[in-house]
Amino acid sequence: RSPTLILEVSHHFHACALRTIAMDGTERKVRGQVCVDTGSSISIPVGPETLGRIMNVIGEPIDERGPITTKHKASIHAEAPEFAEMSTDQEILETGIKVVDLLAPYVKGGKIGLFGGAGVGKTVLIMELINNVAKAHGGYSVFAGVGERTREGNDLYHEMIESGVISLKDKTSKVALVYGQMNEPPGARARVALTGLTVAEYFRDEEGQDVLLFIDNIFRFTQAGSEVSALLGRIPSAVGYQPTLATDMGTMQERITTTTKGSITSVQAIYVPADDLTDPAPATTFAHLDATTVLSRGIAELGIYPAVDPLDSISRIMDPNIVGRDHYDTARGVQKILQDYKSLQDIIAILGMDELSETDKQVVSR
Repeated sequence: RSPTLILEVSHHFHACALRTIAMDGTERKVRGQVCVDTGSSISIPVGPETLGRIMNVIGEPIDERGPITTKHKASIHAEAPEFAEMSTDQEILETGIKVVDLLAPYVKGGKIGLFGGAGVGKTVLIMELINNVAKAHGGYSVFAGVGERTREGNDLYHEMIESGVISLKDKTSKVALVYGQMNEPPGARARVALTGLTVAEYFRDEEGQDVLLFIDNIFRFTQAGSEVSALLGRIPSAVGYQPTLATDMGTMQERITTTTKGSITSVQAIYVPADDLTDPAPATTFAHLDATTVLSRGIAELGIYPAVDPLDSISRIMDPNIVGRDHYDTARGVQKILQDYKSLQDIIAILGMDELSETDKQVVSR
């Protein structure tokens, strides 16, 4: 661990006492130790120099490749763009993944929920998106690992090196990584999504880029906020979550948007506790989403990748006035055939193919 411990002030009791949130472990800290007031909020390095590197919540490199030397630093706490700065255009972000672009397209500056269990291809889909956005738009991506397994973060890093998304030899890396994994204290896990967002905001606002921001997992952001809230002595709300749940989520999500300079499109992996969609944590997240991409284990078992479920995945911009009448009719036609096939599967399972009409047999064979 770093010998320096960063503490973020939560609130003041009186002139000589305040309560803080630790960004690292507090072992061996004793009463009476000297603290230094930095006079500012947590600031992290931002800019092209962060590409291909891994940093923690306070911007320190954790990839054992030396310091991250940048010309610019930015506070992880920032205001959402003013209404006048936002772009009102509804524009599709072409991902190059046909099933997504046709049936549940992403909107530039939108927020996409990525649902899927272990081993259905979330990581591969994320790397495909990073690669395609870099090639099609020349854009960068930021990956924020929030409260997930350290092993998965390590595997992702090495897979990105193997696939060429991260280059150790030159400056052609397309992604910056920010990790605050499940071994970190709740303070770090509650802030690491903001650190990743700050890196993405620099590319949007200063370089006019269309940036992809991946957050894995947005539920852990809420979970960490709940832990911090309990440690600060706040009275819990429904199901034990923090009373400021909607505010915490809204403050972060409102910063993810399209401006007149560029856009941040966010893909957020969402864990649903006990598969309960009414749980306050996922329910609060759903209110902010523009599209959902559902990865199905059944489709993955058929060897179809990416295993996107074409019937469960939805998008707010699947509207003839935005995507065009041809796109809309084609997508709805595809979904109708798939829905008809799904309905016929039940009959086939009980009675067999021979009991179907000739028309239905044709639908199944298609």
